[in-house]
Amino acid sequence: MIRIGIVGYGYWGPNVARNFSSADGCRVVRICDGNRDVLGRAQKAFPGVETTTELNQLVEAPDIDAIAVVTPVSTHFDLAKRALENGKHVFVEKPFTATSAQALELIEVAERRNLKIMVDHTFLFTGAVRKIKQLVDEGVMGNIYYYDSTRVNLGLFQHDVNVIWDLAPHDISIMDHVIAEKPEAILATGKNHFSDYEYVAYVTIYFSNNVIGHLNVNWLSPVKVRTTLLGGEKKMLVWNDLDSDEKVKVYDKGVEIENRQGVYDLLVSYRSGDMWSPKLDQTEALKLETEQFIECIRNGGKPLNDGWAGYRVVQMLEAADRSIKNRGELVWL
Repeated sequence: MIRIGIVGYGYWGPNVARNFSSADGCRVVRICDGNRDVLGRAQKAFPGVETTTELNQLVEAPDIDAIAVVTPVSTHFDLAKRALENGKHVFVEKPFTATSAQALELIEVAERRNLKIMVDHTFLFTGAVRKIKQLVDEGVMGNIYYYDSTRVNLGLFQHDVNVIWDLAPHDISIMDHVIAEKPEAILATGKNHFSDYEYVAYVTIYFSNNVIGHLNVNWLSPVKVRTTLLGGEKKMLVWNDLDSDEKVKVYDKGVEIENRQGVYDLLVSYRSGDMWSPKLDQTEALKLETEQFIECIRNGGKPLNDGWAGYRVVQMLEAADRSIKNRGELVWL
């Protein structure tokens, strides 16, 4: 039985607690939060689970094997390091850490003590992303040309990070998972209309082998949009995460270039075929993610979204920040 302690019971904490408490071979032992009113809600939801405002009752507790850190990113490093140094495996909300240097230090501590780190890149476990990964790996899409995502809404405004650190980790982690090519450089632009943090931003990621990624993230949109285009040599797809019936649509459309002698030749080489929407697994992503974390602790496996995956995401977020500060300067990774 893997015994879990949870630090942070705010916005995402209840979901993490619910999924760990329902996972086979796992028991939530203790929940920690500095807000006693929040702990009152946790007590009602999980009457058999202890609650505390004292972090030491989790990180130093002999009856806890792993700790889920579900707190603001500025606290991740200190909390995760204390947990690891006390022999606990850690599950950390995204983004992994506030700097790539912090991420590397946590990875070093975990590897030295043979402990597991999983970063909560929940979207990797959704039916949509798992299907997209399958289509790419099986060669259905052909060579990937681009990844283009729009992830916008009105709020929820964060007070400690900009919109890139809040929304872009989702798509950066997906690109890191789906696209085999490595990112080489990043260009980002954005604007801080009301505070020191950008509310609107555009990020372009240049991969090796001519692949390009583009992210539009925005807290000031009048509508909520969660749409991704993935263009391949053989197929193209649209993933609309807000579509309840056909989230992923695959199009037999593309461009077949027989020669490069003129624009006319390119115009007559477009291919247009059928569209189909694959069936997707409807299992809750966080359920699959927490189950994999428990399984990796038991069997010594490597989490899909381990510390190194978290490090790569943070490295790209840092590069985007540097680019914004220099008005869209290209930053090499």
